[in-house]
Amino acid sequence: MATVGAPRRFCRCACFCTENLYVARYGLHVRFRGEQQLRRDYGPILRSRGCVSAKDFQQLLAELEQEVERRRRLGQESAARKALIASSYHPARPEVYNSLQDAALAPEFLAVTEYSVSPGADLKGLLQRLETVSEEKRIYRVPVFTAPFCQALLEELEHFEQSDMPKGRPNTMNNYGVLLHELGLDEPLMTPLRERFLQPLMALLYPDCGGGRLDSHRAFVVKYAPGQDLELGCHYDNAELTLNVALGKVFTGGALYFGGLFQAPTALTEPLEVEHVVGQGVLHRGGQLHGARPLGTGERWNLVVWLRASAVRNSLCPMCCREPDLVDDEGFGDGFTREEPATVDVCVLT
Repeated sequence: MATVGAPRRFCRCACFCTENLYVARYGLHVRFRGEQQLRRDYGPILRSRGCVSAKDFQQLLAELEQEVERRRRLGQESAARKALIASSYHPARPEVYNSLQDAALAPEFLAVTEYSVSPGADLKGLLQRLETVSEEKRIYRVPVFTAPFCQALLEELEHFEQSDMPKGRPNTMNNYGVLLHELGLDEPLMTPLRERFLQPLMALLYPDCGGGRLDSHRAFVVKYAPGQDLELGCHYDNAELTLNVALGKVFTGGALYFGGLFQAPTALTEPLEVEHVVGQGVLHRGGQLHGARPLGTGERWNLVVWLRASAVRNSLCPMCCREPDLVDDEGFGDGFTREEPATVDVCVLT
């Protein structure tokens, strides 16, 4: 008889299908539980933003119902896409699927991580080794990947984009980009990045946000280009913490802007703008309101990693601000976990 750790089952909160549905045309996140509720809660603000006729409202209603149905099917459809890609897709740069190597990481990032796990490491010492973008907002920046790795990853992403493989939306606000778990890059790239490098760093920067207890993530690449997505409306992330790395290419505009935490009533007064630097990552709290200014020229590709700590979010869903109503999901789900026995006895044949 041997004792082994039970596999963790991740979940989502049921609010995923009712809360924070983004309506790009009106620049608004809404709660949606039916027509009457929508009219009651959002009628005035929708009219002020151009939803004035019966046709406008019926079109909005149809879009929201379609989005709710998409969210309900999301886990199963994503798993099906991942399986098809794994069996049929031929990478252009297969080396990016190898297990993450130190050679792919910027020397500054390796140094920051080495310091974070050293005896006696503290926040003061860490802040001497990275850039503080805003002390008040607790936003930081550090080089993450080398230029050759950014280039290789971009070539692979473009190759996938041009293939006939099925593709999921990165999130509800971005229509162009790649979900890294569907492409098969979670296990070799993103999980070791979170476990080996980001967790010790975040434990010092954000101990109060679960930085030392990160146990899942959602990683995706977003693309901004003429004729596609050009900007990103103000929002907060479904994550305790976020890493946003500029991968390239050549572009102007598109700066990030940051307000306060979403709970603050004056959260968007005097926003802070942060320019992208290729290869460098911006670290911030998931609840920090932020968006992206319009792209000027060129193409911009960014890797976004939502970092999650079930020990934090199991008590309070960051999207509905209530105790989560758990629904089983695929993969990491939305980072929630059920209470499960830590170990289980199994028979081992010898």
